[in-house]
Order: sequence, then C-alpha cells, then structure tokens
Amino acid sequence: MLKYAGLRLLSVLPVAACVVTVVFLLLHLAPGDPAALVAGDQATPERIASIRARLHLDQPLYVQFGIWLGNLVTFDLGRSVFSDQPVARLIGLRLEPTLMLALTTTVLSVLFAVPLGVLAAWKARGVVDRLAMGLSVLGFSVPVFVIGYGLIYLFSITLGWFPVQGYKPLASGVWPCLNSLILPSIALAFVFAALVARVTRAAMLEILAEDYVRTARAKGVGSARVLLLHALKNAGVPIMTVIGISFAALVGGVVVTESVFNIPGVGRLTIDAILNRDYPVVQGILLLFSALLIAVNLVVDLSYALFDPRVRY
Repeated sequence: MLKYAGLRLLSVLPVAACVVTVVFLLLHLAPGDPAALVAGDQATPERIASIRARLHLDQPLYVQFGIWLGNLVTFDLGRSVFSDQPVARLIGLRLEPTLMLALTTTVLSVLFAVPLGVLAAWKARGVVDRLAMGLSVLGFSVPVFVIGYGLIYLFSITLGWFPVQGYKPLASGVWPCLNSLILPSIALAFVFAALVARVTRAAMLEILAEDYVRTARAKGVGSARVLLLHALKNAGVPIMTVIGISFAALVGGVVVTESVFNIPGVGRLTIDAILNRDYPVVQGILLLFSALLIAVNLVVDLSYALFDPRVRY
C-alpha cells in the first residue's frame, strides 16, 4: 500500500510541472502585447509601461519564469491589476462559498444517487429502474439555471422557506450557512446526481452478474448483505471516480449557479477577472483549480486500493 501511494505521489510531480508551465505561458500566448491587453484600449503608454514592469514583462522569458516559480514557493500569486490587492487574498475571500457549495452538492448527490442506482440495478427493467433512469435523463436535460429559478420561485418567493439569494459564512453559524446553500445545492445536485446514479447502476449491473454474487444468493445470503458487502464495495472504483471528478468539476463550474443565487464565490471572481482583463487573478484561479483537480484525482487513485486490493499489486 505504501509503495502504491508513493508511486501515485511521484506521478503528480510531472503533471504539476506541466500545469505550472502552461499557466505561466498563458499571458504570453495571448496575441499582441500582454501589458497592452491588461491595460485596455484607452491606456496611456505610461500605464502600459507600469503594468509591464509590475508583471516583469520587461525581463527575459526565463527570468520571468524563475520569478514566477519563486513566488509560487512562497504562495505569492502576485497582485490584481484591477484592484491592486494580493491575488491570494482575493481568492481566499471567495473560496469558502465555492467549496461549501461543492461539498454540500456532492453530499446530497451521493446520498440520493448511490442508493437510487443500487435500487435501480437490483430491480433492473422494473418500474423503479425506469423511474430512476427517467429522473436521470431529466437531470441531464434541464439546465441548472432553470432548476434554480424554479426552486427560488417555489421555496423562496411562494413558501418563504429559504432565502432568495446570498451566502452566510460559516462564522455566522452552521445552520445559517447551510440554509443559504440548500437551494443552490439541490439545483446542482439534481444534475450531478443523474450522472452518479447512472454510473452506479451500470457498475452494479456488471457486478450482480458475477459468479460470486450468484453463489452468495444460492447460499441464502440476504439481499441487503449481497448488495452492500458483495456488490457495492466491488463496484466502488467507478463510483468513486465519477464522484471525485464531479466534485472537482463543481468547484470549477459553479459560475451559473453562483450568479443565479448571488453567491460571492470563485466562479464570479473568475468572470469579473476575465471581463477586467485581470490576468494575474485569472492565472491564480487556474492554478487553484488545477491543484484541486490534481489533489482530487490523487485521493481517488488512493481510494482504489481500499475498494480493490488487487490495485496495490
């Protein structure tokens, strides 16, 4: 197990190196003068020269890359061109809402989708299976913003159970925070639960057709024990894969939901940075999303050894 974990950790290094290099070159791959693009169309030559000096664009490329790596070691992502604040501070202020939204959505999706997928596989081609797959198709078909506005109209405007918009930080209490995330989490979970349910059903159908499952049934093992101990555990590899990828995608793809529910997260910060041509902020956010995706994939890879001991060898 330790050898497997060590090899997986080593495999992260070249991926991280490629990500850092590509993110650094992002500013230089844009056509034209990067400083002029950041400054805008109406910028004066003095303003462009100031930005070029601030971003070290007046230095050779290898010197710029060395400065970039040195700053990354100290977690210095530079300063925002638009607000002149540290990029790390801007991201840190917006990170909690996005992570909380992604976490609550993932929990709701797993709690609803995994049992639904297991039940659909157990009752394959029955009424429950058709109903579950119908809900999955509906979840894939309806846009998130349509679900969000429908939830706002029903539960916020009509019934008054939940706030229409906004986010309450964890510092204000656990329940106020969760209360502000219930509707956006349900809107996102409706989509991602469809994916998790379909993958769970497909994995369970494959496992339930194995010989050892039929043997367990022939020996009189109860249905619940067969499903949970024999089938679900062995189907955990593809299920964990899609859950991990969904969580990483949620963190980087909640822009629409944050806009609908007016949540001040990283997604809205990304849109603002792109519109303002704030390249240091865009680079910092890309680094954050890339690091999170690498970390999630690493955790998922390590979890394979828990579900399937053959992976260790």
